[in-house]
Amino acid sequence: MNNHHSAGSTSNGGSADGDGGGAASARRNTRMPKYSKFTQQELPACKPILTPKWVVSVFFLVGVVFVPVGVVSLLAARDVVEIVDRYDDACIPDNMTDNKLAYIQNSSISKTCTRTLTVTDDMKQPIFVYYQLDNFYQNHRRYVKSRNDGQLRDSAKANQTTACEPEKATADGKPIVPCGLIAWSLFNDTYSFTRGNENLTVDKKDISWKSDREHKFGKNVYPSNFQNGSLRGGGVLDPTIPLSEQEDLIVWMRTAALPTFRKLYGRIYVDLKKNDNITVTLSNNYNTYNFGGKKKLVLSTATWLGGKNDFLGFAYLIVGGVCIFLAFAFTLLYVIKPRKLGDHNYLSWNRHPSGR
Repeated sequence: MNNHHSAGSTSNGGSADGDGGGAASARRNTRMPKYSKFTQQELPACKPILTPKWVVSVFFLVGVVFVPVGVVSLLAARDVVEIVDRYDDACIPDNMTDNKLAYIQNSSISKTCTRTLTVTDDMKQPIFVYYQLDNFYQNHRRYVKSRNDGQLRDSAKANQTTACEPEKATADGKPIVPCGLIAWSLFNDTYSFTRGNENLTVDKKDISWKSDREHKFGKNVYPSNFQNGSLRGGGVLDPTIPLSEQEDLIVWMRTAALPTFRKLYGRIYVDLKKNDNITVTLSNNYNTYNFGGKKKLVLSTATWLGGKNDFLGFAYLIVGGVCIFLAFAFTLLYVIKPRKLGDHNYLSWNRHPSGR
């Protein structure tokens, strides 16, 4: 009786376990996602096979396109006539060459300087006048953040000087408009040009971005308490002219990404002939001697590609030349030592999944 009871118990227990396993299996099956080509990543896709003919053709095509583009870009850049004159060292009096900082900081010493530029080739109008600064890091994080865009756009936000440290308010607490280090360090060298007895007028209209004038600088925002501190950083602003019309400021406040940069000063709408002598009367006011910077005056023409820039043309030529070289190298390798291609039918995407 005892043995029979044990066997029956075992039989009943096994039956119970079997029922439990079936239920668990059913639950697992209900959790399985419904089969679809999307969930199983079996949707049709472009799966190109890079055969030698395809690779050689692509390299050759890129080279054939890039090389002519590089040649055209280089020729366009070579058509630009550019005159560059560094004047920061040349405009220091002989008796102060050993103490440049004292010269620039002494307001009693005249900063007027005369330079003579010779035109190397015919220059068609418009002639762009730039000033170039070297070793000036406008991309420094604290410098870039030292401004308040809301204050620049809206006169009702004149008291908003957050993020403008250390140029946010005067000693008696009045807000500075525009505040911040960028505006405070405004470039203040000036240039005037003559050719013989003819004055060459520099047009300073529309030298800034239209989007900046219309959206970033308000038409009803006027400078106030600007450069009134004991330490003056750069140029001053006319308090009767709104910020949207102070284009020198707008150009300066579009900060440069690199330590060597050019900013547009104006345009000359007069053709210059080869060997013309241009007399430049400039005010050497901006202090670059404190940080070892350089100042240069640039006169330049422009083409459909812009100003003088050989990098783009050389980049296209180098990439195109490398591609053509690789195309010939792969062709030669394929001819001398060809490699048999495998059967494409064995690729995973060419096989039908089993059980579908």
